[in-house]
Amino acid sequence: MSTLGFVLLCHTALDRAAQVARHWAERDCPIVIHVDRRVIRSRFEAFRKELVDLPNVRFSRRTRCEWGTWSLVAASQTASEMLLRDFPGVRHVYLASGSCLPLRPVDELRAYLAARPMTDFIESVTIRDVDWTVGGLNDERFKLRFPFSWKRHRFLFDRYVELQRAVGFKRRVPDGIVPHLGSQWWCLTRQTLTAILQDPRRAQIERYFKLVWIPDESYYQTLVRNYSRSIESRSLTLSKFDFQGKPHVFYDDHLHLLRRSDCFVARKIWPKANRLYKTFLTDDGSATRMAEPAPGKIDRVFSKALERRTRGRPGLYMHSRYPNRDWENGKTAAPYSVFHGFNDLFDDFESWLARRLGTTVHGNIFDPNKVRFAGDSAIFVGCLSSSPMLRDYNPERFLTNLIWNTRGDRQVFMFGPRDHQRVGAFMAGDANAQISVVTGAWAVRLFRSNRDFADIRQEAAVMQRREVDFVNTLRHVQARADIRIWTLAEFVEEPMEHLQGILDAMEGANALRLTEAPRMADLTGFAAFLQALKNQGMNPLTVGDFPQEGLVHRPPSDRNRPYLVT
Repeated sequence: MSTLGFVLLCHTALDRAAQVARHWAERDCPIVIHVDRRVIRSRFEAFRKELVDLPNVRFSRRTRCEWGTWSLVAASQTASEMLLRDFPGVRHVYLASGSCLPLRPVDELRAYLAARPMTDFIESVTIRDVDWTVGGLNDERFKLRFPFSWKRHRFLFDRYVELQRAVGFKRRVPDGIVPHLGSQWWCLTRQTLTAILQDPRRAQIERYFKLVWIPDESYYQTLVRNYSRSIESRSLTLSKFDFQGKPHVFYDDHLHLLRRSDCFVARKIWPKANRLYKTFLTDDGSATRMAEPAPGKIDRVFSKALERRTRGRPGLYMHSRYPNRDWENGKTAAPYSVFHGFNDLFDDFESWLARRLGTTVHGNIFDPNKVRFAGDSAIFVGCLSSSPMLRDYNPERFLTNLIWNTRGDRQVFMFGPRDHQRVGAFMAGDANAQISVVTGAWAVRLFRSNRDFADIRQEAAVMQRREVDFVNTLRHVQARADIRIWTLAEFVEEPMEHLQGILDAMEGANALRLTEAPRMADLTGFAAFLQALKNQGMNPLTVGDFPQEGLVHRPPSDRNRPYLVT
């Protein structure tokens, strides 16, 4: 006489459900199967015919089932009543679905329950302790009415909820009922399940729960508290859910995870996972483990999967999980450095910096005329083109692609007010960006351009306006980059000290001291040039307080020793 019986709720993949039912029935476990009434008659008859040779298999009256509605509870009630009536020797009833798969021999489960004869295994927690409800309606599911299907009549569902909230409607919970929530997959003792199904107030309680949202997660979970002698608030069925509240599907490559969990049953199994069905439905001869079910053993794997699914990898964007703005897991994949104005002030800055860092240093990759990759190459790593038209279609993604394709090798490039400015806000909000700015350095290039002064004055106004906008963006409260800003006048007073600070931040505290300086542009007459701009009505404010008599070099002191070695 078997002490363990199963209630099997089947909706799809009836061939796999038949395999699982046969597996349990042949091992002396009575089974009552409920098949969703939406399954066409011919498929249902074929399913029943496949199990007709098993005397301990029954089929209950069919109900049309729909997610989130009372129909699922009604189906389990009908099947449970038949099981308790036709198999009086059953002492534990295990509720499973047609997509469930036994992970351990039935004898182990039977022995596990025999050692705990009066224990009910059902997740049952009060609503104030639930933190896994997805989509809200944690407390409201018991206080509002939900007569409309969330899946088929979503508009009516949402509007009716809004109406009840607006008028302040609240349902009265029946006396003696304290709402609880939990997984819908349980294993109850005969005594507890009988008490629930034979409750004198069953009609009243059912009227209440029929209008609760997702009652299969609350009906048994609530009533078990009134009748059970001993409750272990956990399910013996392994089921994992994603961030949307949808169940994870287990595939063949999850075999080792399912074994590690030591759970008795797993849900939800992909119908074509041939390896899983072949392994677990023929594994009764394996050594008895008698281990305690421990789904927590694989929680770390699912936590990582959840993070990867919702956040992705830092700096990686793809069609399958293109994030909402500012939801990304890091704007770029690795640290990079941006130098604003330095190649205007220094004649050989890019080549000097490449020698100093021993890495690739690009020119102005956002130059309007061409992406100036290192070595002036037309194609860079990852087939990035130097075409400005392709880059400007989405300059933010151009930058993220550059950093992703070259991760492991720090990217360094120049930037200035002559460049395409749209990417500036993106870089300012990127924690991987190190941005060093010498404001007003654009004036050095104009000073050396030998053009008509009217044209110079006009371009100077444009350059300064763009630079001011960029600096304001860098100083915004939402900026996350490592930012350093000097005026031209401040920087040329101690260029080696400032360059050393930038390189220290790039290379770490153990960076070597500079022994070679980049060649600074000749600034003789630059003060007069700035005064001429002022006289023409264009005040170069971002240059800073550049001395009228020219650059005054500070004498060396113990506090501020030069690093240049001759």
